[in-house]
Amino acid sequence: MRPWIIASALLCVALTSEAAPAGRDSVLAMLATQARQTTASFAGFSADRGRSFWTSTHTGGNPDTRSCTACHTQDPHAVGQTRAGKSIQPMAVSSNPERFTDPEKVEQWFTRNCKTVLGRECTPVEKGDVITYLATQ
Repeated sequence: MRPWIIASALLCVALTSEAAPAGRDSVLAMLATQARQTTASFAGFSADRGRSFWTSTHTGGNPDTRSCTACHTQDPHAVGQTRAGKSIQPMAVSSNPERFTDPEKVEQWFTRNCKTVLGRECTPVEKGDVITYLATQ
């Protein structure tokens, strides 16, 4: 194999691994801006609050999916399963580095899942807390 091909491949891997955190940082920065606009006391996201939200049972949504863990499992490193039986890749960033790097996908899935679990959209603080928690996993 030619050396320039190997160097190009390594550069692509390096750029991809650097792009994921930058994308996640952008998503969190966007959520922080929204949180400051809607929550006067916002002082930053919390992995502890995110863990609590992720593992808690909620009311207001679908009684079959009253927690994030109903589909995503208690272990964020594990593959989850939708109610329709489709696999859900791990939510833990260490197991799935591309997780939470695409703002459109983040919004799409939080909108859908929060309405299912909570019966309402998640707040920017709830979203940021959950992402912060799962980024530590």
